[in-house]
Amino acid sequence: MRRHHLAGIGIGPFNLSLAALAAPVDGLDAVFFDARPEFRWHPGLLVDGATLQVPFLADLVTLVDPTNPFSFLNYLRDRGRLLPFYFAERFHPLRAEYDDYGRWASARLRSCHFGHEVTGIRWAGDAFELTIAGKEPVLADNVVLGVGSVPSVPEPLRDLVADPDVLALHSADYLAHRDELLAAESVTVVGSGQSGAEVVLDLLRSRSTVDGLRWLARTPAFAPMEYSKLGLEQFTPDYTAYFRGLPEAVRDRLLPAQWQLYKGIDAETIGAIHDELYRRSINGPPGAVLTPGVEVVSASTVDGEVELGVRHAQQGRGGTLRTAAVVAATGYTETPTRSLLAGLGDAVRRDRRGRLEVGADYRVALDVPGPLFVQNAERHTHGPGAPDLGLGAWRAAVILNAVCGKTVHELPDRTAFTTFGLEEK
Repeated sequence: MRRHHLAGIGIGPFNLSLAALAAPVDGLDAVFFDARPEFRWHPGLLVDGATLQVPFLADLVTLVDPTNPFSFLNYLRDRGRLLPFYFAERFHPLRAEYDDYGRWASARLRSCHFGHEVTGIRWAGDAFELTIAGKEPVLADNVVLGVGSVPSVPEPLRDLVADPDVLALHSADYLAHRDELLAAESVTVVGSGQSGAEVVLDLLRSRSTVDGLRWLARTPAFAPMEYSKLGLEQFTPDYTAYFRGLPEAVRDRLLPAQWQLYKGIDAETIGAIHDELYRRSINGPPGAVLTPGVEVVSASTVDGEVELGVRHAQQGRGGTLRTAAVVAATGYTETPTRSLLAGLGDAVRRDRRGRLEVGADYRVALDVPGPLFVQNAERHTHGPGAPDLGLGAWRAAVILNAVCGKTVHELPDRTAFTTFGLEEK
């Protein structure tokens, strides 16, 4: 049974960042597994023209090691697109471009193995043993979980989305059903974040008529993402350390209040939606209806249509809406790991709500000696920056330093101008 220093489970952007930063480290035997046949990044939402909400510097490596060969700029150079990128003056890459960048990097990293589904982890006395479907198990001194997130569908919509006979889907599957949605007599998009806005914008631009297009959101407004320079410092390691030092109950209250950090819409998309509605208004008010402050409380099918029960929070009253199709742009939740970690039994420590206890260096608290780390499964302990691409290289470097037991990458002590909280005298 082969033994590795480091094994990563899942090859999304964050474990891919770790693989890229680990590649030049002499003597480090690292391996990464993913059940999928190749790297793919939100393929159902690669709408033409859609961009990332972070600059190209938030790639796999640059914010830690700009000289690493797996930078976004080196990808452009290898593709023969560096000068076009320069003349395009783009600070935010296209989503489709980032998806291709991830495949480019993963194909060049010999440590990345697709088509390998890790089904279980157990402690084998002096190392972790990883069970891989249809293949020989492997041993690893350190394991990093980077299994990503899965679409989150609110309870009232789950049965509809699961029914193949109803045109109801999560936005993660938008492109697969786009033609049906363009042809549908009416479409209701539920969700106020960036994904919902991009779906609405594409439908506004592409449907022959926008009559019957409705956009509902629980948030009190279709609000812009926090993008002020000091506001963005809440995505720094300094803020992560401050957040982690707060009591658990305070963290749990704080996260929902920070929704504009990770559930808002970039101002350019909001502007494009308004521009499209304005263009459509030349011959009278467009038929699209945009209503914030509304929660879907029930859903059923009636006479071949979807009937949504809704409630307006501020008005305190409800009603019903009929629509031919529903797109639930309702975000993502962390991929459940209980079954994957079942072989570790009670050795995995959890908080009062059953969530993983995660330390400052992203190490899961375990009652066995082996280090188990997580990426993008620690928002409850490390704050809203956990799923943000801009912190990916930093977190990977922290984990890599811990795995190697030395400073592989120097990380600055101060990363924000803001001082979060009162300093101790």
